[in-house]
Amino acid sequence: MSDMPPEGKAPQLTVMTVNIHKGFTTFNRKFILPELRDAIRKVGADVVFMQEVLGTHEEHSRKIADWPETPPYEFMADEIWPQHAYGRNMVYPKGHHGNAVMSKFPIVHYENHDVSIAGPEKRGLLHCVLKVPGYDKEVHVICVHLGLAEAHRQQQLDLLCQITHTEVPAAAPLIVAGDFNDWRRRANDILWREAGLREIFVTAYGEPAKTFPAIFPVLSLDRIYVRNCSVHLPVVLPRKPWSHLSDHAPLVAEIHL
Repeated sequence: MSDMPPEGKAPQLTVMTVNIHKGFTTFNRKFILPELRDAIRKVGADVVFMQEVLGTHEEHSRKIADWPETPPYEFMADEIWPQHAYGRNMVYPKGHHGNAVMSKFPIVHYENHDVSIAGPEKRGLLHCVLKVPGYDKEVHVICVHLGLAEAHRQQQLDLLCQITHTEVPAAAPLIVAGDFNDWRRRANDILWREAGLREIFVTAYGEPAKTFPAIFPVLSLDRIYVRNCSVHLPVVLPRKPWSHLSDHAPLVAEIHL
């Protein structure tokens, strides 16, 4: 975890976002959640935003030898991230999956917003409020997984902007991260204009990071946006080992509150 700041100095925290593909390799060939957990641990982030996280799955729990005894998001958090929140989005007969946030700081409140548009695709925005020791403002984080259809994403972005105004104080630090599926790069202008959110790779390097497919990224689907805080050294994690662990390359950044 980031060191406690000297008196009067704003703290820093490291954030990571990754779509974990339910803990399976591409095309669901192999269960790799334990390997994925080890790789995420090595990054050492204070707050981890995860998409496509299984909550439970009856068939997998019976058939997979190393399936965890606890829900997968609890297995991922373990003792490293004592605080975690899970937002169930997609429910089916055998189980459910959604978004999760793991935090080394206390999560004092969380709410999962259903932003599904009519149809089979279920999506959510998981909003958590963190209390960082030694810092007097609450830090708001929103884990995002938007739809595949352009029209759905437009509506979901509008809902996200509404939440940033109705549930997040104007002066509070806000970090929004996840899988935006925004291959046409429409989100940046909307989120800046309507919510004052800046995309950190655009700010640092002039364009969003390419993250998909992880083996040879060409699309900028995964993003980190901030408001009322600054960012230092955002990076895309390297192909090895991540292209084996997820079809999305993870993003990591140091946030200065």
